[in-house]
Amino acid sequence: MKSLFDEVASNAYPGRGIVIGTSPDGTKAITGYFIMGRSENSRNRVFVEDGEGIRTEAHDPAKLEDPSLIIYAPVRVRDNDTIVTNGDQTDTVYDLMAEGKTFEEALRTREFEPDAPNYTPRISGVMHVENGKFSYEMSILKSNNGNPDCCDRYTFSYDNPIAGEGRFIHTYKHDGNPLPSFEGEPTLVEMLDGIDEFTEKLWDNLNGDNKVSLFVRYIDIATGDYETKIVNKNK
Repeated sequence: MKSLFDEVASNAYPGRGIVIGTSPDGTKAITGYFIMGRSENSRNRVFVEDGEGIRTEAHDPAKLEDPSLIIYAPVRVRDNDTIVTNGDQTDTVYDLMAEGKTFEEALRTREFEPDAPNYTPRISGVMHVENGKFSYEMSILKSNNGNPDCCDRYTFSYDNPIAGEGRFIHTYKHDGNPLPSFEGEPTLVEMLDGIDEFTEKLWDNLNGDNKVSLFVRYIDIATGDYETKIVNKNK
């Protein structure tokens, strides 16, 4: 098990990242989602609350260029499911799960982003918190080693996750040109009991030049009640 904070501190550009896990005391289901940016368009964003979820907005609308891959709802809640993704596939998962499809089936209708030559992976997660039980799934859809002719699809399921453990997945292995996609199973990382400490440490360890926004939510597994923290570099 690795330190989430060391993982992000040692990587100048993991891109967008999702972490999901359980607090060490076993009472909270935790998720965090962050976005980073290298271009002015990518950095010109903030997270804002939208119902039980969040959406991205342009910090300065006058500087907004192409909104297609940067303006979306990263987090939506459907009944007892909290959906977290790095793109508009949040809506795909929300809509198709409402029709009775599974998380994996919903994502089979999507693939990586059409942003050659990076072909940014679509990373997604869904948390199920109901009747005092917690489980979650994570997914990555990516090009085949940079070849867009094939979409590689991986889904990871975690039933009754162990207290204090989380899984961390991000879009890029590290900075580069083109950007290399994440590889392997989501990284096993340590979680923390307190949302304030977790949020502060994650934000502080993200690269200062490239970080844009962070969302963290702690859900009480027994009651479903939750607490949310949002941090935006743009004020």
